[in-house]
Order: sequence, then structure tokens, then C-alpha cells
Amino acid sequence: MRATPESVAAAGRVHRLWHLAGYFLWLGTTGFGGPVVLCGLMERDLVERRGWLDKEQLRDVIAVCQTIPGPLAVQVAIFIGYLRCGFVGACVGGWALILPASVMVGLLAAAYAHLHDLSLLAAVIYGVSPAVIALILQSWWRLIRLGMGDWFQYSVATVCVVGTLTLPGLLTAMFLGAGLLGIGWYWLLAQRPNVSARLHDVASLLLLAKLAWFFLVTGAFTFGGGLAVVPLLEKGLVGQWLSTGDFLTAIAVGMVTPGPVMTAATFAGYVVAGPVGAVVCTIAIYLPSFLLVLLAAPPLMRHRTNVSVQSFVKGVYAAAMGAILGAAILLGGRAVEDWITAAIAAAGFVALLRFRISGPLLVGVAAAIGLIVQSLHTS
Repeated sequence: MRATPESVAAAGRVHRLWHLAGYFLWLGTTGFGGPVVLCGLMERDLVERRGWLDKEQLRDVIAVCQTIPGPLAVQVAIFIGYLRCGFVGACVGGWALILPASVMVGLLAAAYAHLHDLSLLAAVIYGVSPAVIALILQSWWRLIRLGMGDWFQYSVATVCVVGTLTLPGLLTAMFLGAGLLGIGWYWLLAQRPNVSARLHDVASLLLLAKLAWFFLVTGAFTFGGGLAVVPLLEKGLVGQWLSTGDFLTAIAVGMVTPGPVMTAATFAGYVVAGPVGAVVCTIAIYLPSFLLVLLAAPPLMRHRTNVSVQSFVKGVYAAAMGAILGAAILLGGRAVEDWITAAIAAAGFVALLRFRISGPLLVGVAAAIGLIVQSLHTS
């Protein structure tokens, strides 16, 4: 029986889907270093080696994904999947990148939950918590250098530092307000000549619904890269569902495992509501990225040079930078208990910036210091 054109096309589509899934599963398993590094790996692998896109196409995809909230690397994977194989390709590409880190974080969350009362774990958290502050500050510094361009953005960021410290309940309003302010400010500039963002188990369906809604809204308003999720999660989780130690551990696990920082939602979901909570929170925080890429990315691809779109993004990005720094200050006040934890945070920040050590190595060293300090106190 001879193959029809339809059967050949279907076979080719399945072949592309398999290759799409295989590549992003591999990248999700090995891709340490944050969104900038992951996008760089995609350019090397998919443009230079495999020829799935040309360099201009990939840069257009990245530029469009930077204008919508959510984790940049995941959105780029969704968009590439969409360009290769349509809607199914978008789902395969995005979830293939998310799945490995989510499984790793879920297993670590299970171990954490079962070891929660041990003094050994308390010693690890003692050392790791200030190291997490150093990791957040280092990532914040990289994002500042990547996306902050003028005094207006720095002014917005400064205001949002103060707002995060004093009015954390208004974070979402600050983000939207900064975006609208950006449209107004850059419109004014454009008028001038030459001027070219557990509970420990499933108590009820209501709990899962509240968790799903919280992470759904958080995923929909995380402008400025995956790290911008930190102040939003801190505001909604600490005190209501997680202790500061639980939260810092979740962020640490999200930062030292491959894939996006947002995978911390998997950890938090497990600690709050067990395995089902981990699955629900993971789906909820990433679902807006799929919807926004599939619905908003095509028109944004056509209008990405629009002054209003670019101005909104600049304002929101600045707000995100301020919120991240504000969250780091709040969390630092809780994580830095004494001169030892202060030294861990300071030395970790210097080591990350000056010597460019890896996040996992820093967390491992900090955990070892915590264990040593505990053993000295008990001996």
C-alpha cells in the first residue's frame, strides 16, 4: 500500500513531536543557570546545530515572550513547540521542559516533609537560608544589568522596594500601575524631538481550590522573569501556609535544580497539601504561560515594536526589580540570625558575583556550615 501525502505529513509531525519532547526533556534535566542561560542553550542547539529556527526567528520569539508575564525559558519552549507542531507542539515543548525539574523538586519536597522535625534539617536550613538571600541578590543583579535602561526604571524600582516592604498586599496593583505609568512616561518622551516588568496534607477541595487560584494569579502576574515570583510567593505563602524556613527552602530548591525558579511552587504545594497539592500548584503556576503564549504571542509578534507595548514592559520590569530587592530585604531580616548567617549571606553573594560559583555548590557549602555549627553547639 502506497503512502498518501496525509500519512507522510502525519508521520513527519509525530517525528517532530518526538524530537521536540526529547530535546526539552534533556534541557529541563540538565539546564542549570536560569532563563538567560537556557535561552542561550536553545540558540546554540536549535539554531546553530539543528536548524529548527534561524537566529532572527529565535530572537523575535524571545523578545515577544519578554513582554508577557511568566518564566521566559518556559514560554520560549512553548512558542518554539507551537511554531514546530502547532497547539500539541506547544504543550509538548512547555511541559517537557517543566517536568524534569518538577519531579526532582517534588521528590525533594517529599524528603523535606518527612524529615521536617529533625534537628539535622534545622541545621541545614540555618546554613542554607542566608545562602538563598545571596542567590536572590545575585540573580537580581543580573536582571538589573539585563533589563534596566534609564533613571525612570530605577525610580520605579526604588518606589517598589519601599512598597514591597511597607504594603506587600498591593504588589499586583504596583505591577499594573508601573506598567501603565511606563506607557504614560515613554509616550511623553516620544513627543520630544530626537527621542527615540500544610497545613501538611489535603484538608479539603477548598484548600486545593485556594492554592490553585493563588498560583494561577501568581503565574499570570510574574513580570520580569521567574525570580520575580519570589515577592509574590512570599506575600501569599509565608504566615498563611508556610513558615519562613519552609519558604526559603522552597526557593533554594527551585534555584539549585534545573529549569525555572517557579518550580518552587511544586515544593510549596507538596509541603502545604501533599503530592496532589504539588501537582495542582505546578499546573496552576505554569498554565498562564501556555495561555498567554498561545493567545497573546501571535499578535505581540506582529506588534512587538509598538511603543505602548515596550513602555508597559519597561515599567513593569522596573517594578519587578524593586519588588525582588524588597523581598530579599524582608527575607534577609528573617534568615540572617547572627554573625555566622550574615557572613554566609555576604560571602555567598561575593562568591556568586566575583568567582561565579554555581548555586548548587553554594547551597551545599552553606548546608555543611549549618551542620558544623550545630555539632559545635551540641558538643
